[in-house]
Amino acid sequence: MNKEKERLNQILAILAQVYPDAACGLNFRNPFELLIATILSAQTTDQKVNQVTAELFRHFPTPQKIMALSPEELEKHIRVLGLFRTKAKNIVETCRILTEQYKGSVPPEMAKLVQLPGVGRKTAGVVLANAFGIPAFPVDTHVRRVANRLGLSASANPSQVEKDLTALIEKNRWIDYHHRFIAHGRTLCQARKPKCHECPLSAHCPISSHGL
Repeated sequence: MNKEKERLNQILAILAQVYPDAACGLNFRNPFELLIATILSAQTTDQKVNQVTAELFRHFPTPQKIMALSPEELEKHIRVLGLFRTKAKNIVETCRILTEQYKGSVPPEMAKLVQLPGVGRKTAGVVLANAFGIPAFPVDTHVRRVANRLGLSASANPSQVEKDLTALIEKNRWIDYHHRFIAHGRTLCQARKPKCHECPLSAHCPISSHGL
């Protein structure tokens, strides 16, 4: 086994030990709720989204119910979140497409999901992985940052980071490690002040002062 492969295996083993139960931070009961919650999660915290969706889905639990709203009406329910005007417009239109093209269901296919307004590859991957259990490795800012700092990808482009990570990690482990990278990025490998002195990966990290 070459040194890089050995280093990767050690990194993955440590992440599995430290974050054995890492999971999606968004509350949802079905694929539709997760899709809407993930669209809402851009540039805001999962905690805030969960507060908004608890109330939103109580009143509007289906695509048909949300589609009946105007974007301005939906804005009132999501106003506390960032980019609420754009999100409201995209969500109403997405609900219309789900109703008219997919009988109100969320299609479990990347190619169809990314055609929906407000749905990029990351959002689609979150839905596939968490609502359908389909292997995906969505790359958000945490995943990208951790991958870059650990030297697992040199790219700033999420699509390339995804390609790099999915080439390194076995497909049946993508979902688990997507969550573990996020957990690590949130708790220790933070953007402004990474806690390298507390990090169990420091011996394997090129940017850490403890790195080999």
